Amino acid sequence: MKLSYTIYLLLLSTVICLGQNLSVTGMVRDRETRQPIVYSTISIKPAQTGTATNSKGAFTLAIPQNTVNPALVISSIGYQTDTVAIVAGKTNYEISLNPDKKSLNEVVVTGVSRATLARENPIPIIAISTKKMEQATESNVIDVLVKNVPGLNAVKTGPNISKPFIRGLGYNRVLTLYDGIRQEGQQWGDEHGIEVDAYNIDRAEVVKGPSSLIYGSDAVAGVVGLMPAMPIDTDRKVHGKFFSEYQGNNGLIGNGIRLTYAASNWSYALRGSYRIAKNYTNAIDGRVYNTGFRESNASATIKHTSDKGYSSLNFTLYDNLQAIPDGSRDSLTRRFTFQAAEGNDDNILNRPLVSEDALNSYRLSPLLQHIQHYRIYTKNHYQLGNGDIDAILAWQQNTRREFTHPTLPNQAGLYVQLNTVNYGLNYNTPIFSHTDLSVGINGMYQNNQSKAATDFPIPDYSLFDVGAYAFAKWKYGGWTIGGGLRYDQRYQKSDDFYTKTDPTTGFSRHAQGGDVTGAYLQFPAFSNTFHGLSLSLGTTYAINNQLTFKANIARGYRAPSITEFASNGLDPGAHIVYLGNRNFGPEFSLQEDIGIELNTETVSATASIFNNNISNYIYLTQLLDGSGNPIVDAQGNKTYQYQQAKAQLYGLEATFSLHPPAWKGFAFDNALSLTYGFNRNAAFKGTKTQGEYLPLIPPLHLVSSIGQEIQFKSGIIKSLNLKAEADINSAQNNYLALNSTETFTPRYALFNISAGTNISYSANRSFQLQFQVNNLFDKAYQSNLNRLKYFEYYNASPGGSMGIYNMGRNFCVKAIVPF
Repeated sequence: MKLSYTIYLLLLSTVICLGQNLSVTGMVRDRETRQPIVYSTISIKPAQTGTATNSKGAFTLAIPQNTVNPALVISSIGYQTDTVAIVAGKTNYEISLNPDKKSLNEVVVTGVSRATLARENPIPIIAISTKKMEQATESNVIDVLVKNVPGLNAVKTGPNISKPFIRGLGYNRVLTLYDGIRQEGQQWGDEHGIEVDAYNIDRAEVVKGPSSLIYGSDAVAGVVGLMPAMPIDTDRKVHGKFFSEYQGNNGLIGNGIRLTYAASNWSYALRGSYRIAKNYTNAIDGRVYNTGFRESNASATIKHTSDKGYSSLNFTLYDNLQAIPDGSRDSLTRRFTFQAAEGNDDNILNRPLVSEDALNSYRLSPLLQHIQHYRIYTKNHYQLGNGDIDAILAWQQNTRREFTHPTLPNQAGLYVQLNTVNYGLNYNTPIFSHTDLSVGINGMYQNNQSKAATDFPIPDYSLFDVGAYAFAKWKYGGWTIGGGLRYDQRYQKSDDFYTKTDPTTGFSRHAQGGDVTGAYLQFPAFSNTFHGLSLSLGTTYAINNQLTFKANIARGYRAPSITEFASNGLDPGAHIVYLGNRNFGPEFSLQEDIGIELNTETVSATASIFNNNISNYIYLTQLLDGSGNPIVDAQGNKTYQYQQAKAQLYGLEATFSLHPPAWKGFAFDNALSLTYGFNRNAAFKGTKTQGEYLPLIPPLHLVSSIGQEIQFKSGIIKSLNLKAEADINSAQNNYLALNSTETFTPRYALFNISAGTNISYSANRSFQLQFQVNNLFDKAYQSNLNRLKYFEYYNASPGGSMGIYNMGRNFCVKAIVPF
């Protein structure tokens, strides 16, 4: 009887589904927290149609006619997929998903059209969690990422200036995103870093390889995606988090605060920070003059959420007074000197000595940079039928002033202002036949102007970028295949740019309007267009739940930067005279990646190899006079010109982590990276250091650490984490010695130790306290990516050391207090 009744119900359910359209509704929640899971995917099995939950976790879905034994398949990034049978007569379903502990921290959004798991993305991508960001005590946010991502390095000009390099490529080849918006500053320059508030970065993602398909020009090496903290609690209470840190080497003092408030529809956030540091020190140079800084940040967010999606309005402000050393010293004592005169009156070999008071003071030299970055942007995400649409619109202004005149300290040597409008529109179609399809258009309008300056390395210009793309991802069983294409076009123009001598100051100035009599045409007008096609095709195959294979091939596109195309003058902060080339074409990279990932309860490991061939690779070469000596001006600034040739980069990356379940909290982590770079210009074939090797290629790099985390069930101390780390860098023999562009870098190893704890201060609150010692044994070293290594005016020194060394031992303490 029971069996007959069951069969009857099944037949009735089938007949109902066959005979009419049904519409079901429901809510999807986290089984542990009971919080709604937004934008999770709901599909009908076996009909291959579906929808997504809205911004409150709810969904409505029509079941097609003739669907036999329908069932809801519910999936969301970071959760285990569930299947719920549709019961006759029931139209509303309350669904709970279990968090997937293994994949929860692998959700990525950078370089893809919609959120996905890193293990399903054929392009190599690494996510850096909030926990890792908060436990780090590095000098800036890029250095935090370098510690956690093999294949990512940084070209440094002091502690607060780190420019990301991915697999040997940097500057305009690496695209930095803030909350999904292109970070547009004067990124062609060596002497300033990324204009973001480090205390406001909640997590980050790094894409290794061409990502031009989603973002257009400038992502041929990869993408660094920085995600700010956003309100998450909707309990109508003010929540906050206070950050404070101190670093002993350069006396860095930093404080930051976040305040958030959220209700069901509206949420708000206010954030701010202030950091100040004096000159850093090492065992060879002592205190390095002009390496201090003073940085301020502020930001705000207003967000409205409805059943169909959300809109947010965001503001950020960045203000940095950044000192830049020039490396001038006394020839015998090697004590640092400072510039007190101009032009021919300035003898770099006979400058005044820097006093001990100035070396140890937080007071900055008047010869510094003032960098300001303002940003206003809106992000919007809404359901459109069974698909969804994303739209962004942003305005940002980057102002960079370099004060380089000791006789007129308020007169900027370089003063440029860059205004950028970013736009983007992306539509994700409903899932059909196991396929996601995204189409979009994005780009930017940009205008750069020189203000009241005396040096003009680049002309005033404007450009307009537009690109359209389509990307599809097919997923079935263990296979995921993704691919797409994009077409970009960039139009840029500039009018004639004249300079002439100001009779009052004796310095150059921009001759505007009709004031061109006796003027020098430093930058002739130009108007040109670059365009390119980007492609991507890749696959991942989950051999089983633990082992995944990946392969990808991608073609990236990059238009020449304005310095590479049109520069003609001194960048006073970089101490380089740049000369561009107007005959350049765009760069195209073709990169192949193959990798494998293993994840078990005991071991996690990855291994990948890559090969990148670049057409029209743009690089700098130093110019020499007729006697073979570098061409320099009165202040010792060397002259470099951009060239173009074919190039090839290849290498490997591997990670290995041991975390046995029987030994709770223990981790043995290792990360290895190796990159080779070659200039394939036929003239340099076989010349090795005399032209065949590319510059700024990192050597073999291994980071190995042992850590132990202990959880306490009761008491004031909630947890304790201990860690010992070895940062090993091999010698770099494959360097560009041609025209003394680079020098040999010997091997070195740095050792770091850290300890952290969570201390309870109320019933439901605990604060985090982190101690760390970097470069424990005070090793004197020079990274081959340290630009200060080449800040030297002599051919020899009494102790044999040349240039400026990296930071010595650094004691750090950091506190994070939620409230």
